[in-house]
Amino acid sequence: MTLDPQSLTFGLDTFGDVTVDGEGRHVPASQVIRDLVAQGELADQVGIDHFSIGEHHRPDFAVSAPDVVLAALATRTQRITLGTAVIVLSSDDPLRVVERFSTLDALSSGRAELTVGRGSFTESFPLFGFAMQDYETLFEEKLDLLAAAITGEPITWTGATRPPLKEQSLHPALERALPTWVAVGGSPNSVVRAARHGMPLMLAIIGGPAQRFAPYVQLFHEANEKLGNGPLPVGVHSPGHIAADDATAREQLAPHWIHNRNEIGRERGWGPSGIAEFDGELQHGALYAGSPETVARKIAGAIRALGVHRFDLKYANGPMPHEQLMESIRLYGTVVIPRVRELLSEQTDEGSAFDAD
Repeated sequence: MTLDPQSLTFGLDTFGDVTVDGEGRHVPASQVIRDLVAQGELADQVGIDHFSIGEHHRPDFAVSAPDVVLAALATRTQRITLGTAVIVLSSDDPLRVVERFSTLDALSSGRAELTVGRGSFTESFPLFGFAMQDYETLFEEKLDLLAAAITGEPITWTGATRPPLKEQSLHPALERALPTWVAVGGSPNSVVRAARHGMPLMLAIIGGPAQRFAPYVQLFHEANEKLGNGPLPVGVHSPGHIAADDATAREQLAPHWIHNRNEIGRERGWGPSGIAEFDGELQHGALYAGSPETVARKIAGAIRALGVHRFDLKYANGPMPHEQLMESIRLYGTVVIPRVRELLSEQTDEGSAFDAD
């Protein structure tokens, strides 16, 4: 299937990273959340298609209830899609998720969407009383139940993790089937599972070159064909930052990216990171940082290599100041996205249209 560059969509993702101010002082989580609403408003004003907020339950991220923040944005935005990046479905109740996002969909006049995943952070498991040994079973069954619930039809379902349901309805009723993506970090089984449930695929590419994920895109299309689903979209989520020029973007992002990488790395037993790893990801990996032209060319290259339908920039990476994040959002919407479309249109006009299958 050949993609039209004008049909591509572009989003912004954030986990609500707790920030510092211009003097390097810690900003309270309450202010981070208010700043996050301002960032979403700006994204809407500069023409970005999607704004997604992830769920975490730890001190370095301010957002544990994305739907509440998105509800605030529903009343202060006009056109932008409001979604999650991601909901940790394994430790949530799929039926409550759908009821919350049915409410958000009503508030936003049909602009809500979901991205669900198993979650690379697992703090929610002990917090809400779930056992890590049930990690895989919980996600499989809850995704199956969610797939039944997002259609808006009465739910009849049987599984091992909760009592069966028969002709159960949710309230408020959905006015449409709720758009839902499955986030995958690189497991072939997870790719096939998304196809099996007939849901679009969101690839979280946070390290290494985007091209290495091409086999997963191909696997997804092949699985959908075998299952008789018809074509389903594929999106990419990757980190980055935009400033006036490459040097400024590097100077602004590097200390915060390294700080974030090392904080998580200490928990997971990784070795310490530094500027060499940062520059490696900047030059050859999944870090989309630099001037608008640099970032646009790198995004266009990833879209061409993978044939994806959507690109989401994770614009908050560590405790970056709010003012820098706002400028990054402004440049992404007003300069980068139009330039990506232009670059891809030029490639298509030269007879090298990029394909998704």
